[in-house]
Amino acid sequence: MTGSKTYSFFLGCVMPNRFPNAEKSIRTVMPELGYELEDLQGASCCPAPGVIRSFNEPTWLALASRNIALAEMAGHDLTTGCNGCYGTFKEALHIVHENPERLKEVQKVLKKSGIKYKGEADAKHILELILEVPPEEFKKKIKRPLDGLKVAVHYGCHLLKPSKLRPWEKTQRHSFLDNLVELTGAKSVKYKDKYMCCGAGGGVRGSNAPVSVDIAKEKLDNMMDAEADVLLNACSFCHLQFEFSQAQLNKEMGETKYKLPVIYVTQLLGLAMGLDPDELGLHKHVVSTQDILDRILE
Repeated sequence: MTGSKTYSFFLGCVMPNRFPNAEKSIRTVMPELGYELEDLQGASCCPAPGVIRSFNEPTWLALASRNIALAEMAGHDLTTGCNGCYGTFKEALHIVHENPERLKEVQKVLKKSGIKYKGEADAKHILELILEVPPEEFKKKIKRPLDGLKVAVHYGCHLLKPSKLRPWEKTQRHSFLDNLVELTGAKSVKYKDKYMCCGAGGGVRGSNAPVSVDIAKEKLDNMMDAEADVLLNACSFCHLQFEFSQAQLNKEMGETKYKLPVIYVTQLLGLAMGLDPDELGLHKHVVSTQDILDRILE
C-alpha cells in the first residue's frame, strides 16, 4: 500500500476532543502538499502504549491491530498526528510481522467482528508524509517566510523511540524537524535538554500531575532561556502538556510568567505557506498566539 497519496487519517483521542484546531491545520495543509486524508471510520482509541499495554498486552495488540485493519480494508496505509498513537501502531505492526502466531491470534479475535486483517497496511506519522516532499518543492510553497521567528522544537519520545522501529536516522541528535522548520525561514533555536520528555507520557500526567508539570516547567524554562518565540511540537498529547502546564503554573504563581505559544507543526507550515490563520486554528489556543500573528502578518 505504500506509495499512495491517499491515507486513512487516525485522529486518536486527544486531538479531536481537546485540539480540533490542530486537526484543522492537518486537514488544511496536507492537501496542499498533495495528500488526501480519509477519515478512518469506526476507529477506537489506539490504545496508549504506556497504559493499556502495561495491564493487558493481548487486548492492546488486538485493539491496535483493529485500527490498522480498518485502514487496510479501506485500501490505504494509516497516518496519525499523535506520537503516542504512532508508537502504538509501529510496535503492534512489529509484533505481528515478527511473530506469525501473534498475527493468527489477532486475526481470530478480529474475525468475530467481521474484520479481515493481513498485516499489510503501514502506519506513518504525518511528518513522514511531509518529509517525503522534496525540500526544493516545499520551498516553492512558501508564500509568507517566517524570517526572524525563533522556534524551540520538541520532538517527543514516541516519535523517535525505540529507534529500531522508527524510520529516522539512528542518532541521539535528530535534526529532521529542525530542518523542516528552517525551510520556512524561521530559526530553530538550541536549548538545554532538547530531547527530554514533555512529562506527560506513560500515565505520569494522570497519576502524578505535580511531577508531570514540573518536568514540563523545566523544558519551558530552557526554551524561554533560549529566547524562543514559539514552541513547536508534532504530538497532540505533548501539545496538551505544554499548553495546560503553562496555565497551571501561572495559576499557582499568581502571575503570567509562562506565555510561550505552543504551535502544532502543520500550523507553522501553513502559516509559512500563506494560508489563513483562522483556517489553521491559530486563534484557538490556551496560550495566545496573537502577538506572534501580529508580527508575522504585519
